[in-house]
Amino acid sequence: MLLGSHEAHELNELLMSCTNSIQSMALFLNQAQDTELRDMISRHYAVHIQDYNMKVEFASKTQGSRDQLNVPQIQAMPNPGMQAPASYQPVQPQIKLNQLDDRGIATSYLLTLKRAGREYAWSAFECSTVQLRVFLEDAFRMCSHQAYEVWSYMVRKGWYMAQPAPDQTLQTMGQIYREVPYHQPMNMYR
Repeated sequence: MLLGSHEAHELNELLMSCTNSIQSMALFLNQAQDTELRDMISRHYAVHIQDYNMKVEFASKTQGSRDQLNVPQIQAMPNPGMQAPASYQPVQPQIKLNQLDDRGIATSYLLTLKRAGREYAWSAFECSTVQLRVFLEDAFRMCSHQAYEVWSYMVRKGWYMAQPAPDQTLQTMGQIYREVPYHQPMNMYR
């Protein structure tokens, strides 16, 4: 597959990032104590391996990858941010440790997914090779769906602050912005 030099450089950065994600996930699987967290990371792991292997194919084969990334369905949660616990568990960074606790694992994994998602989105915007661009868009959706699942888990545990917006904020926004009254705005120009 003929890639532009900027695409090759983006792909190299994504491969390094994915290598880091997979190795981190291996540590997380080994250290996680909570069964739900370990099962979630385990379910996500296979698609990260597939994602990495597809990038290797794009980097090393003339036809790119013939595979399609297995993007997981988003796990819809009934307003998880609105069901936040009454109190949140305090956290303080540890300056010396041998192992991450479950909160540290979930936080690290969530931030890894967010970072990777931003990298995929940015790379897709810079990509002119259609097959690679579609793959990068799928990889972004993979990270987005998985990050939502991790975020929901963290909210339920009291590890991520999520609170409804105050009514006054929503009322103010409703006063500032108005809907466009036309469903077919181009008809205005005929």
